[in-house]
Amino acid sequence: MDLPYYHGPLSKRDCETLLLKEGVDGNYLLRDSESMPGVLCLCVSFKNFVYTYRIFKEKHGYYNIQTVEGVKREVFPNLNELISKFEKPNQGLMFHLVNPIKRTRSCLRWRRSKIELDGIYENSGSDYVDVLP
Repeated sequence: MDLPYYHGPLSKRDCETLLLKEGVDGNYLLRDSESMPGVLCLCVSFKNFVYTYRIFKEKHGYYNIQTVEGVKREVFPNLNELISKFEKPNQGLMFHLVNPIKRTRSCLRWRRSKIELDGIYENSGSDYVDVLP
């Protein structure tokens, strides 16, 4: 995947570090899900919190995203089109995508960040919802 904002197997904690360090709403990146193999996570900052949306690949290479309830489910032919839609406000995300956080090195060589966010942000361990089979 050759998207500059795709960070590969980035941990949830390192993702939060990258998205929250400037305190800007609408920072975003894509990473691999830690809990669901083969699923991508679109992570977006808003009011000192990181919201995570799962992106599922469907047959024939199409993608769909898990957004807020009541928003019509859409399928996208590629990730660029999915991102483009959510750069516009009021499309089903908590906040629209404003600023892509680009990776600075190869996805496969990602190393844990030394930056600690303890006391800086308000995320808790309960910001994920377990999806049962």
